[in-house]
Amino acid sequence: MPWDNNSGNNQNPWGSGGGSGKGPGRGPGGGRGPGGNEPDIEEMIRQAQERVSRLLPSAGGGSGLVVIIAVLLGLWALSGFYRVQADEQGVVLRFGKFHTQTSPGLNYHLPWPIETAVTPKVTTENLVDIGMRASTDRRSAGVTRDVPEESLMLTGDENIVDVDFSVFWVIKDAPDFLFNIQNPTGTVKAVAESTMREIIGQNDIQPILTEQRQTNEEQVKALMQKTLDEYGAGITITRVKMQKVDPPAAVIDAFRDVQAARADQERARNEANKYANRVVPEAQGEAVRIRREAEAYRAQTVAEADGEATRFASIYDEYRSARGVTRQRMFLETLEKVLGRTNKVIIEQDGQGVVPYLPLDQLKRNQEAK
Repeated sequence: MPWDNNSGNNQNPWGSGGGSGKGPGRGPGGGRGPGGNEPDIEEMIRQAQERVSRLLPSAGGGSGLVVIIAVLLGLWALSGFYRVQADEQGVVLRFGKFHTQTSPGLNYHLPWPIETAVTPKVTTENLVDIGMRASTDRRSAGVTRDVPEESLMLTGDENIVDVDFSVFWVIKDAPDFLFNIQNPTGTVKAVAESTMREIIGQNDIQPILTEQRQTNEEQVKALMQKTLDEYGAGITITRVKMQKVDPPAAVIDAFRDVQAARADQERARNEANKYANRVVPEAQGEAVRIRREAEAYRAQTVAEADGEATRFASIYDEYRSARGVTRQRMFLETLEKVLGRTNKVIIEQDGQGVVPYLPLDQLKRNQEAK
């Protein structure tokens, strides 16, 4: 837009003289003042209004203001649209208080300051470490530092154990999570530390260090969930992981020596039990064998004695009925038993010569040996 040139041919846009060589807006004295032709502020405002009027659909300034207000109202109304992602949960607040809960997708709420929307992520697994902290130094990436005031705990048998563990949790109910607890991470951390101290205080140190670790993790998880549900925290504990369970650093070497001695003791006991389990059954079996052989020998001896007694009784009955015949038969049987196992030489009755005989028994034995 050309500047108004009604006051002279050599006027600059600010109304000052242009032929004196002085700067814009300066009077004859070279300074600003009533006589120095200062800029006309009202004229500048009027010119700006004219420019804005030309840009509006209507030439009237009042209609243009209505259009501006309408555009601003439209933009304000459109600001109520918001999107909830698949891993989020929408919560609408009306004047700072919970109003409604929305599902994933495109949603709308009354524009600010009437309503606002919060979209916390409900599927992201959050982590809280107790007893340890990750190093913030880039040169020590992946290294953790111990926090003794959190990790040292008293066991049920009055020992001290150093426990570092991690708690993983997700948001279960977004309104409860946003309005029932002020510091979610601090709340989870405090509940986790208190719960772990309670579980550790109920057990002896030896099971805690060895076979009871997984059981303790499950107990801590269940007790933490129960406590957070009582708080209405809107949080689900997904898992508890015990990273380190050791005696305090000041006594860990002595404790390991004790553990090694206990391991040697257990090994020696197992070897003794193994030897006993091998020797005792063998001795018991040998005792049973000897007992059974004795019982068999007793039965055999008794049976033989009974048989001899029965035989003697039958012979005695025959002897009573025919004494001569029975005596002769007994004599011959006795000679048969005695002489049957000896070498025999037949001599004549007068003793003058020896009668040769055929050694049939020796020939028979030689044939059997071949």
